[in-house]
Amino acid sequence: MKSDYKNILVTGGRGQLASELERIVKSQGLYAQSSGICGEKGLRESDFIFAGKSDLDICDAKAVGTCIEKNDIGLIINCAAYTAVDKAEEEPEAARRINATGPGVLARQTARYGIPLIHISTDYVFDGKNCRPYTEEDPAHPVSVYGKTKLAGEKAVIRSGCKGVIIRTAWLYSLHGKNFMNTITRIAKEKKTLGVVADQTGTPTNAADLAKAILKITEAGVSGYAGEIFHYSGEGICSWYDFARKIIRLQNLPCEPYPIRTGEYPAAAPRPFYSVLDKDKIKKAFSLEIPHWEDSLENLLKENK
Repeated sequence: MKSDYKNILVTGGRGQLASELERIVKSQGLYAQSSGICGEKGLRESDFIFAGKSDLDICDAKAVGTCIEKNDIGLIINCAAYTAVDKAEEEPEAARRINATGPGVLARQTARYGIPLIHISTDYVFDGKNCRPYTEEDPAHPVSVYGKTKLAGEKAVIRSGCKGVIIRTAWLYSLHGKNFMNTITRIAKEKKTLGVVADQTGTPTNAADLAKAILKITEAGVSGYAGEIFHYSGEGICSWYDFARKIIRLQNLPCEPYPIRTGEYPAAAPRPFYSVLDKDKIKKAFSLEIPHWEDSLENLLKENK
């Protein structure tokens, strides 16, 4: 990957999106791991630093500034997020710290140093009352603490005046960590039947697909934008039940899923009933081809049999 940027800092270094970014850039020989603190020496042009929460507190402006200076950072990709949607209802301040305060600090520091920021957000900033895919111009109206704190993070980035883009994504999954695909796979190995919500509609997104898109966007350059919002998810539309059914069948698991209503699966946080994202803007701006969610899921599970 060629880039006009100097070294690139990726926050949220233990999460599924950052893990996919790490896997891809390691294969390209552009990897530099953060070891406890930011400030490694010997980085090459356009190398990456992956910083988890133990490496860098994104809410600490001084620490972020020091990391930028010591590592000659030219771009930050913020993948850090509090994603436990139900738990966020019980821990609103913890969710706000990571989802709103942290992005604000990163944005102000990137503005101070004159470098761009790519910030990752979510479809949960919408209330799900649309009957057509959400565009970037549609008003946000989150219904959960998670969604509200992520929207606050977007606003903090925009207010900072920093260069860069905000990318909203949806239903992210990978082989890493806690996500719907891994949870369904685990449960389907233990149970003969499984009820899955069928009245919530969206689009699954393979974290590897999003990671590749981010790298292509990075290569194209984002310095000409100032907090511009883009949408990215897999192509197609499905319910959680459709998604689960596909996961189970592709792996030939001895479990039969059946559809249930949201009310039959009590959860602390309300979810949008419809959160399909319109991706025309990002496809045109960066010449992206986005895989259909079914094809992407099938390829991932085939590669990891």
